[in-house]
Amino acid sequence: MNGRIVTPNGIISGHIAIKGEIIEAVTSDDAAGTDIIVPGFIDLHCHGGGGHTFTTGEPEAARQAAAFHLRHGTTTMLASLVSSPFELMRDAVEAYQPLVAEGVIAGIHFEGPYLSHARCGAQNPAYLRDPVPVELTELVKAGPDTVRMMTIAPELPGALEAITFLRDHGVLAAIGHTDASYDQTQAGMAAGATVGTHLFNGMRPPHHREPGPVVGLLSSIAAVELIADNIHLHPGMLAFAARSTGPDRAILITDAMDATGMPDGRYELGGQEVVVADRVARLAHNGSIAGSTLTMDVALRNAVAAGLSLTEAATMAATTPARLLGLTDRGAITPGLRADLVILDADLNLKQVIHAGVPLQAGGAFPAS
Repeated sequence: MNGRIVTPNGIISGHIAIKGEIIEAVTSDDAAGTDIIVPGFIDLHCHGGGGHTFTTGEPEAARQAAAFHLRHGTTTMLASLVSSPFELMRDAVEAYQPLVAEGVIAGIHFEGPYLSHARCGAQNPAYLRDPVPVELTELVKAGPDTVRMMTIAPELPGALEAITFLRDHGVLAAIGHTDASYDQTQAGMAAGATVGTHLFNGMRPPHHREPGPVVGLLSSIAAVELIADNIHLHPGMLAFAARSTGPDRAILITDAMDATGMPDGRYELGGQEVVVADRVARLAHNGSIAGSTLTMDVALRNAVAAGLSLTEAATMAATTPARLLGLTDRGAITPGLRADLVILDADLNLKQVIHAGVPLQAGGAFPAS
């Protein structure tokens, strides 16, 4: 395949040769055409799409949600749940293990339930609680290769111990939905947190006399999630955050819910009614933003429109999240890596998705990994 290829070292005009699932070679060719080829997107934070949700722990719904996002270029993703009863969390780990084995999803991200009531956003307050060690132990034991990330508010009693437990068991600990001070945020990172969940959203806002979690995360070595839908973040703020961290610490995510790709109307998230109007999802009872209707191809386009380079945006959409997940076989257009590719036209509109060397079928079936 020919085009302008976005590699880790910049953009070249050339050709990508694929052998089986693997990128065999990337060669220069000045007559390669105007299509733009970027690595397949890796979304660490997504609750559903195409009318299907990850949040209920139902494997067929999860399979359909992953297939929807694959059609928009997301070749690897975590299935994000919202704050839930422990029984649902445990059942989801068991139900999603076969999907992880098949490569449909790369694991689970638990966004909660150990979050701040003051900054719960669209999280259901009925399910929020302080960290429970026996719950964490059982979840990790039930799915050591399935539980990949958990968002925790570091100011809660027992949170620092929970963060250290997650780190020691190979689970990414993320700071989010938090009313933490700057010092409490720093303590969370010292305990082992390495990610900030949707930076700025669900957090105490920064103040010059109390920087809070936003500045605490930006001034650390943690990676930060950015929802590039131009709703959760102004484009100028997206660019500011990405340039503050650099693309090696910034991650484009969707935070998408099941309403993504669907008509405006009424939906549900974590047991709460959501109203979607003109792309914006809000809780029916109080108007809080409730996830997004974003796809990763649009996130990349918005990031570039905000002033980031294609190379920076591709790094944030694929390379950086791959590194965080320890997926050394993907995340960049480099010989020897898995051929997960997204072909865009000159205006960055999606044309074709290739997953593990296989072009996506028109019907949108999930290719075998």
